[in-house]
Amino acid sequence: MIARRDILALAGAGAVALLTPLLLLPTAKQPVPAQESATLQPLAVPQVPPLAAAYERALFAPAGGVEAEAPPQDAPALVGVAGRLGADAVALVRTADGSTRTLAIGESVDGWQLASLAIDAAFFTRGAQRVRVPLPTE
Repeated sequence: MIARRDILALAGAGAVALLTPLLLLPTAKQPVPAQESATLQPLAVPQVPPLAAAYERALFAPAGGVEAEAPPQDAPALVGVAGRLGADAVALVRTADGSTRTLAIGESVDGWQLASLAIDAAFFTRGAQRVRVPLPTE
């Protein structure tokens, strides 16, 4: 059997549960200002470029849709990239005299220093000049 003390506690908890929402309601209702329909503007429809433009550009075009500029004539030609990028990757480059050699990041050839490697390009620096030399596509 339930003790009288427990019944009184349950009744008190039930009363608090029922009265709490009533106490939280605002006593004086504030009038909601009516909005004029003239101040409401319809949402603007975003301008979407024509889908034909997506079909006209190259599939693997450089970022921004701008064609990459050709590296200077005296920049080393990238023949390939071997190894793991970020670990032990080296660039296979063709020098100005036609020979091929491997370069690790930080090494130089013909005045150009290999700054970094990507999966499809090498980045060389010479002074303040920085060029991206892509892998040949054919």
